Amino acid sequence: MKRLLLATPTMHEEELRYISEAFEKNWIAPLGFNCDGFEEEIARYLAQGGKEQLKCLSLCSGTSALHLAVKLAKVKRGDYVLCSDMTFSATVNPVVYEGGIPVFVDCERETWNMDPEALEKAFEKYPQAKTVMLAHLYGVPAKIDEIKQVCEKHGAILIEDAAEALSSDYKGRKAGTFGDFAALSFNGNKIITTSGGGMLITKNAKDRDKAFFWATQAREKAPWYQHEEIGYNYRMSNVVAGIGRGQLLHLEEHKQLKKKIYFKYKEGLKDIPVSMNPYLECSDPNFWLSCMLIDKDCKTGFMDVYDRLNEANIESRPIWKPMHLQPIFKNNGFVVKGDECVGEDIFSRGLCLPSDIKMTEEEQDYVIETIKSCF
Repeated sequence: MKRLLLATPTMHEEELRYISEAFEKNWIAPLGFNCDGFEEEIARYLAQGGKEQLKCLSLCSGTSALHLAVKLAKVKRGDYVLCSDMTFSATVNPVVYEGGIPVFVDCERETWNMDPEALEKAFEKYPQAKTVMLAHLYGVPAKIDEIKQVCEKHGAILIEDAAEALSSDYKGRKAGTFGDFAALSFNGNKIITTSGGGMLITKNAKDRDKAFFWATQAREKAPWYQHEEIGYNYRMSNVVAGIGRGQLLHLEEHKQLKKKIYFKYKEGLKDIPVSMNPYLECSDPNFWLSCMLIDKDCKTGFMDVYDRLNEANIESRPIWKPMHLQPIFKNNGFVVKGDECVGEDIFSRGLCLPSDIKMTEEEQDYVIETIKSCF
């Protein structure tokens, strides 16, 4: 059997139409009609016809989007930024780019995302903090209402890392629309892809225009090349944006396929001592990656399952290792709600499972039976 992978791109026919148009018009630069169209279409999708007028900026990566969000939040050298602890390093690296100091906030068990109570404790310990970096893990929305209340109480800017959560809903509203700024990712393994790329989401044209200025090398309006600020080469290619426009037409279809995979795992693994990654009833996740958590009292460890799956030519991945356990951040602050670190416990028992929407039911049955054989 071919190796079963966690998640790979799923292409359709519409992508080629947009790409071909870029070639026909010789518009290959990191600007153009596909970039403009992709930004407008993402903004409309996220707003869902609502009154809020979102302004989007297509960029070369989700990380670049987060970096520009950090700059828009005016994070300066020495500023503390309260960050999700259990996430990928790309969530917090942009804070360091600007000289900020990440302080990590433990997660809670109901979504595996930032714990609002731990966030409140973090503000008590770091009252000078004015920015919060929140990641929605594996496409499951965090407890956004509670987190926004804490941010508003302390006058803090909220940045949403929605890289994994495009199309996820919280109380009928799309992830990425709650924060002052947000970022999406279109990396090759995401629910839709541009092969690489990202999107910055802002609430007004002024912020979007400032980010565009930075993303295009901060070139001033002058006949010659005039630079008064540091800029970056962060814009998305017009060709790549064409892929995104074609992919966006299939986003809801991809979401439904991801959901089907999640619930098939949940049913297939119900008789062994594991549970699936949880979510709130008021949310509708995109189930980007289906993850399982082995029961605490079980003798089988997550690496036992990982090794067995690998032997069976099945890719899996441990849950994100919490940032406070990363050697590069060993001296950074870390805040938990109580005596137990929830993130460390989840990391010690969790595993991401193949969630590719091209996976057949027979292939997923093979994954399930291989997992069950470990118990």
